Amino acid sequence: MGMKMQAVVIAEYGSNDVVEFTEVDRPEPQAGEVLVKVLAAGVNPVDWKIRNGAGQRMGMTLPIHLGGELVGAIEKIGSGVDGFSEGETVFGMVHTGAFAHYAVVKAGNMVRAPAGLDPVEAAALPLAGTTAWQALFDVADLKAGQRLLITNSSGGVGSLAVQFAKARGAHVTAVGSARNEDFIRSLGADIFVDYTSQPFEAVISDMDVVFDTMGGETFGRAFKTLRKGGFMVTVVAFPDGSEAERFGVSVKRSFTVPSAQTLTSIVELVEAGKVTPHVHKVLPLAEVRQALALSESGRARGKIVLSVSD
Repeated sequence: MGMKMQAVVIAEYGSNDVVEFTEVDRPEPQAGEVLVKVLAAGVNPVDWKIRNGAGQRMGMTLPIHLGGELVGAIEKIGSGVDGFSEGETVFGMVHTGAFAHYAVVKAGNMVRAPAGLDPVEAAALPLAGTTAWQALFDVADLKAGQRLLITNSSGGVGSLAVQFAKARGAHVTAVGSARNEDFIRSLGADIFVDYTSQPFEAVISDMDVVFDTMGGETFGRAFKTLRKGGFMVTVVAFPDGSEAERFGVSVKRSFTVPSAQTLTSIVELVEAGKVTPHVHKVLPLAEVRQALALSESGRARGKIVLSVSD
């Protein structure tokens, strides 16, 4: 008999009712993988989107073990893995299975967690940070001195995007709701626009880059804020190009991919004191349904994290 552990699993798609906290077999690391004892796992919109049925479009097969990013201590190292030792605290993205007591991670997708952060704080970084970093720098090629608009600056991705962009010397205009103004300004935003008091596109113009984390009508309206020849990067919408053509700009979808290189860049900024993850709420793993509901409400200021202990 293999060893057992608790994990968050869905056997069908649907509302939070399908989310089970249940006993499963503990995974074993294969070649190129490590087994990690999970200390904390970040909650992201993709988690409830998978639960709602997006898992099917993403090529997943039921049952699905939920959770896409984790911080943990290395328990066991698979063959062919160099540069890590047992007991080290690492973090990174996983395809599935972070909401569990143990998870296997591809060694090439993780790095040592930043010094000076506790596991819960560090869990705010891998997926949200990689999403923001790749969109801003790999896809939009954001440079020092450029004017950037972030369409939702208070969530897990947006709150990191503000800090990354400032660390790189960009000028940041941040859209959010009035109740989050102090928080967003504390992240370093140069200009704050309250979308609840006026249409943001009525007061923002001449942007070099827009980073869209909202999609829908926000994505469509954000084109009006770009200068001619400007660049929109989205992590949620699926642009068809006609919008960009109409406004004389470019648009591209950024697809987040696990990357030790991206994580290393983020760790450097964190350890240099230029980026601080902000955790909105910490819940125990067993309360995963509450965590998913909070994420789905869109009201979190910063990141929702599940704390994992035996």
